Amino acid sequence: MFDTVLVANRGEIALRVIRTLRRLGVRSVAVFSDADADAPHVREADVAVRLGPADRSDSSAAETYLRTDQILAAARRTGAQAVHPGYGFLAENPGFARACADAGLAFIGPPPAAVELMGDKINAKEAVRTAGVPVVPGSRATAPTDEELVAAADEIGYPVLLKPSAGGGGKGMRLVRDRADLPTEIAAARRVARTAFGDDTLLLERWIDRPRHIEVQVLADAHGTTVHLGERECSLQRRHQKLIEEAPSVLLNAETRAAMGAAAVRAAESCGYTGAGTVEFIVPGIDPDAPASAAEGVRDFFFMEMNTRLQVEHPVTELAVAVGADSARLDLVEWQLRVAAGEPLSFTQSDISFLGHAIEARICAEDPERDFLPTGGRILTLDEPRGEGIRVDSGVAPGTVITSAYDPMLAKVIAYGPDRPTALRRLRAALADTRILGVTTNTGFLRRLLAHPEVAAGRLDTGLVEQTAQEQPALLTAPYSPTNATTPNTPGAAEPPSPAHLLYYAAALARHLELTPAADPDGWTDPFSLPSGWRLGGTPAWTTHRLRTPGQDPVAVRVRSITAGNVADATDNSAGPTREVELRLDEGPTHRARATLAGDRLHLTVDGLRTTFSLATDATPGLAAGPVTWLGIEGDAWPLHAFDPVVESAAGAAAHHGALTAPMPGTVTVVKTTAGETVRKGQPLLVLEAMKMEHVIAAPHDGVVAELRATAGATVAMEDLLVVVTPVEDAVVGDAVVGDAPAEPAAAPAEPAEVRS
Repeated sequence: MFDTVLVANRGEIALRVIRTLRRLGVRSVAVFSDADADAPHVREADVAVRLGPADRSDSSAAETYLRTDQILAAARRTGAQAVHPGYGFLAENPGFARACADAGLAFIGPPPAAVELMGDKINAKEAVRTAGVPVVPGSRATAPTDEELVAAADEIGYPVLLKPSAGGGGKGMRLVRDRADLPTEIAAARRVARTAFGDDTLLLERWIDRPRHIEVQVLADAHGTTVHLGERECSLQRRHQKLIEEAPSVLLNAETRAAMGAAAVRAAESCGYTGAGTVEFIVPGIDPDAPASAAEGVRDFFFMEMNTRLQVEHPVTELAVAVGADSARLDLVEWQLRVAAGEPLSFTQSDISFLGHAIEARICAEDPERDFLPTGGRILTLDEPRGEGIRVDSGVAPGTVITSAYDPMLAKVIAYGPDRPTALRRLRAALADTRILGVTTNTGFLRRLLAHPEVAAGRLDTGLVEQTAQEQPALLTAPYSPTNATTPNTPGAAEPPSPAHLLYYAAALARHLELTPAADPDGWTDPFSLPSGWRLGGTPAWTTHRLRTPGQDPVAVRVRSITAGNVADATDNSAGPTREVELRLDEGPTHRARATLAGDRLHLTVDGLRTTFSLATDATPGLAAGPVTWLGIEGDAWPLHAFDPVVESAAGAAAHHGALTAPMPGTVTVVKTTAGETVRKGQPLLVLEAMKMEHVIAAPHDGVVAELRATAGATVAMEDLLVVVTPVEDAVVGDAVVGDAPAEPAAAPAEPAEVRS
């Protein structure tokens, strides 16, 4: 075994590897960018080395975690004998694997030749086809021309799927159902592949209806032994990005499981593989109308690709697979290390079996209510779930700043149970107990997805999530979301408040409690500083809290004390429970309420119904609207800002005249316009990139670029002003009014760049 290992990665996978190294008594070396200087993986490692330019701060991946020279220098400096690449970054870069070998370092992964072969999708398919592994019918040329792609499509039939040969993570994939569309889609796919991967080589495959994405974990030593550790179902995806993974798959019978496992072993052996890897297959789903006999025997399955590294979802295999008579669990990172150190596997295929069921959910910094755009910010509160059968692999901590520089995944929550229904229940409960305030995440969305009847029944396919989101938008929004808040038209009606109204009531009372001053050391409080609304000879006055959430109209919550009818009541600053108050949202009905703050929990009781929210306040200096109140419940969280009508009026007026703001925090990568330029509706003006996703900012109407604040390379926060386009009716250029030319079609929606799987 090695004495010192450098982990060439960050976040949760770096922390995951470091903890195994510590358990084995191996010294760990972390690397970090300036943005990660205080990250958990840096604190956990025995020693850490900074990456990045010596003369300036640049935390971009290109200047840090992708710098082979700096990583190798860090290994030499710390006496590391081996490098663990994690996943993403340089994990599947054959040049990096060779550089490690040339530097006398063990690369904890497969041989460079295996990485290179399996990284080329066209050659990989040919290699496994030769080994007897079934592949999806499609193009077979090494670098097919457009004409050869069209001919291949004609041969295998439509629909077909175009894929960049050098790509991954769904970037650049194009589904084509009509032959007339194929030439246009080929051109578009080549552009994306050229930009993203520097290689516009494409391959074409037959599209499988109701496809299920099922992968097989393999493990091979350098002594000729290769085994598979069963499968993982990864069919719950959005835009080809995995959301939920589980083991075993409910689709496979024993015959198909054995056949797929054997095929995965042949695929690994075909490239001389060693270490841990994953062979991914596409499996046609079962037609709901098909007879029961259709599920019998060996089902069709087709090779897609091989990932020559550890997978994000490896924990479900570690939890659900048992080895030997004592049903021991495997640590895949440990076996990566042992294989790289030359040790043989201590078990054979007959020792391996499934025991129970495990399901994983990926928590990412993205907003489901805004088409999953990346988010960011500083984590104010982090409370990870605990309990029987629950495991959390996380790379963040309270105070961690989530930027647009890296992958949006923050953590993984994994649940294990003796059966699938138990694991599902445990995972849903764990996600409800996950509290992340300060950054909007997809946690609540994942919890609702797991409750979907099709998911509960195991009737999965790779299009289920997007289809359901279109047909059932409620999947994307939580009951408490401000999106669901509407003001009743009957102010006097005694109808119960909606969950969305409760969110606003909680925010208003949290701010109301902040108005109450702390008592002096002698216990005295200035009675006129209390927010009681007391008035001489009259009912208490309303205290109005105006609130706004991003993307929603502002609301006013009025609070009035019920008991402040005399001087004694109004001036009593008791340390006991909060007095009962009346609440009213805009012109809606009045409700009786009480709020009690216990640490970071706000207990709100409205008309006898008690609801508990997580509470945190972002008081970062420089916030335009002052401190932001964050409230969370059942895995969801929202920021609520104070709303000042006077301050907002100017910004609102600008918004009606073509002001375009950043829809997400990120980096401006391309600026395609200049101040004073005449533009047409839908014309791309600039490109914003965050967490491997690109978003095109297009002109909202015909007009003139009156103001351009964005510059290429600049980092922007969400809702920062980027560009102002004066509408055509207000803009005259020379003697002609803008807009005489026909408008271009609207820019294409944002397409995610490659995300690790």
